[in-house]
Amino acid sequence: MKPEVLFLTHRIPYPPDKGDKIRSWRILKFLVDHYRVHLACFADDPRDLVHQDFLQTLCESVTIIALNPRAARMKSAMGFLLGKPLSFQYFHNARMSAAVRDLRKKPLSAEIAFSSSMAPYIKKPIDGRIRVVDFCDTDAEKWRDYARGAKGPMKFVYQREATLLAQEETGIANWADASFAVSAEEANIFNERADVTNTVASFSNGVDAAFFDPLAIDPSLAPACDCVFIGAMDYRANIDGVLHFVKHVWPLVRQARPNATFAIVGANPAPNILALNGENGITVTGRVDDIRPWLGSAKISVAPLRVGRGVQNKVLEAMAMAKPVVASSAAMTGIAAPRDAALTAATDAAIAASILALLDDAPECERMGRAARHFVLTHHQWDQALKPLEQKLAALGL
Repeated sequence: MKPEVLFLTHRIPYPPDKGDKIRSWRILKFLVDHYRVHLACFADDPRDLVHQDFLQTLCESVTIIALNPRAARMKSAMGFLLGKPLSFQYFHNARMSAAVRDLRKKPLSAEIAFSSSMAPYIKKPIDGRIRVVDFCDTDAEKWRDYARGAKGPMKFVYQREATLLAQEETGIANWADASFAVSAEEANIFNERADVTNTVASFSNGVDAAFFDPLAIDPSLAPACDCVFIGAMDYRANIDGVLHFVKHVWPLVRQARPNATFAIVGANPAPNILALNGENGITVTGRVDDIRPWLGSAKISVAPLRVGRGVQNKVLEAMAMAKPVVASSAAMTGIAAPRDAALTAATDAAIAASILALLDDAPECERMGRAARHFVLTHHQWDQALKPLEQKLAALGL
């Protein structure tokens, strides 16, 4: 009989419709192939609760606890009084604590936490039981990046969060039997901290190249556009990147090509993103059932992030769809694509120039798209990406 494991995630891992959920879903799929999995997770979108029955067909047991984002944000303020990271307080939940306590009474061989915020639930060791943490990104550095661009009280808040999270991340890495980051670059940030005594390993994200295949969809299902950005539009880094692009890059493109069009495709667009709809050739879609037609109908995928940690799924998915990608340096972290498969530009003017050059050269767009898909097929398939996790679990006796 397969050994039993506990898998904790800060967000329900299905449907895999945003970055962290794509990674946690793939880890879950791997785990259920090898173990009897007890899944415990939060759901911050009520629409996701309908997927419990499906997940139950895969797992030994499924515990989903609804999380009200507004109430969780208010509760996170307790972190100021407790000297804890606000993000840890956000996911500190009495119902989850009780559920995990009950699940830990089972004869588990291992406990696996996805993200640093879920690691506290398995901090107390149990003899003979392996504890594994997938940090994904170094969240402390994300908040440090935010602090650099902030002013006033928020600068203090972000700096505080970065400092406290770094301390917590270090502690987690030291008590975990194994821990991972999403890229070698992210792992090095952990391992270069003076107090980290256990090495943090890494495994990258992959992409479902059979699903994200330009031949698998009809691009006419979405309006044609010159440029497209794909991403959750309630996520701070995406909002910041798109607003900066629209203010500083898109005018340079429109100056040379007055009829150029740009589609912003992603769920829950913030009010300042919604306000862009219909202006200067820009379309804001909100949630769509399938992002592939939007990628298929676009000439170029852009990833103009100014704050980027880990591996950007939006870049891998666009490349798998054989689209040329023009990205900032931050968006390409952890993706070692050669220049013939994706263009990385360091300045606003360089991003605009790269977009214009590709719009003026359709054959080059097609050639770069083919090279992009070849790169993904060679380096970022999920079976290949998950090998380090599989090997580490085997080395730990699982």
